[in-house]
Amino acid sequence: MNQKEFVQVIAPFKDKVYRLAKRLLISSEEAQDATQEVLVKLWSRKENLNDYNNIEAFAMTMTKNYCLDQLKSKRASNLKIVHNNFTDREPSLDKKVEDIDSFNWVERIINQLPEQQRLIIQMRDIEQYEFNEIAKIMNISEATIRVALSRARKTIREFMTKTHNYGIG
Repeated sequence: MNQKEFVQVIAPFKDKVYRLAKRLLISSEEAQDATQEVLVKLWSRKENLNDYNNIEAFAMTMTKNYCLDQLKSKRASNLKIVHNNFTDREPSLDKKVEDIDSFNWVERIINQLPEQQRLIIQMRDIEQYEFNEIAKIMNISEATIRVALSRARKTIREFMTKTHNYGIG
């Protein structure tokens, strides 16, 4: 596989690799480093990539494992929280402020979820993976994924309801 073919194979899911890394590592810089590491590992295996049934699932599994290794290492304690800018198409200023506030609350809640729920929310609700794909990547049953996803969504919903009703978290 030459460089052009390699780029064509990884292009459709390269951004997903970054977003998963960002979700796990929080820091944009660490996520960029993780993405680069995964792509380098994929490049080193370029001759054998066609042996994998689902290269995207393989890349996502590599990303998850790499990020979890980083979180376990000493470097992880030095990560900074970096928030993305949230923009919308010309809503009113108060709507923008409300949206940003809600986005930040949801982001905080997701980051406080147990690791498994956080990963499942990222892959299912943000990356739009199917349950069977998540099951392969995480090496758990679809039933376990559905239960964890339900619990994670319930936690987010309850926290947001409480926040909006009382104005506190």
